[in-house]
Amino acid sequence: MKLTQIDRRTGLTREEFIENYLKPRRPVVFTDLIKDWPATQKWTFDWFRENHGDLEVPLVDNHIHDPEKYFQNAATMPFGEYLSLIEKGPTDLRIFLFDIFKKIPELNADVQFPTIMDGFVKSYKFMFFGGQNSEVNLHYDMDCSHVFLSQFQTRKKIILFPPSESTRLYQHPFTVMSHVHPLHPDLKRFPAFDQAQGYETVLGHGETVFIPSLWWHYIKYVDGGFGLSLRANDSVFTLLKGGMNLARHTVVDKGMNSLLGPRWKEWKENKAIERARTMMA
Repeated sequence: MKLTQIDRRTGLTREEFIENYLKPRRPVVFTDLIKDWPATQKWTFDWFRENHGDLEVPLVDNHIHDPEKYFQNAATMPFGEYLSLIEKGPTDLRIFLFDIFKKIPELNADVQFPTIMDGFVKSYKFMFFGGQNSEVNLHYDMDCSHVFLSQFQTRKKIILFPPSESTRLYQHPFTVMSHVHPLHPDLKRFPAFDQAQGYETVLGHGETVFIPSLWWHYIKYVDGGFGLSLRANDSVFTLLKGGMNLARHTVVDKGMNSLLGPRWKEWKENKAIERARTMMA
């Protein structure tokens, strides 16, 4: 596997972004896209704990991508208690795709949709919280939107792969998932991954990574912390692709998993290996 550092830009204009990153579908780290957000200075562990610590929040663990569990919550916990937990050290408990703005509407005043491109989906603002060393498995987003992921207080390691690497990543058929671990790949089982080419960065407080539509991403919390994702769409094609992904997940993949259980997972794994072997031949 070869990883190249993602471009880091300060003062990137709308025109430069569209021409150099959006149109060619290239990732970039903005060092200052959210510098004027009140959230950038206001949102700390202490502030959330003191003002919204009683909020009951849903948690997921490392079994989130198990075929039989499909994003089931592992537990719930008071928000303040959870924040203290992830500040103390490693835990695999995460808050995933959490629309905190529906629970605490006043937080909407602390963020602004960027003008760096058109097409931001105003109804989708999701927060993610995790403890040190917790991970988000390699995948691309089912709705196929562009993602602007901003980090607060602490650090995340981000690894990205373009759609052209899907076969080398051993994408499971009918899903947006890969079971290759980018940091600890089993090259005996997944030899084609050794030829994969991707991008990496460590995202710090106040920074934003642009993840283009259909790009694969793996995320590791270097420290316990939290981030916010905004989504945008500039193509009818990706909207249709997202609809197809949703149909495949809910009708085909989930249905076959219900019918066949582990045998369906085994078939997908074998098919992914077969595709990669054919490509390498």
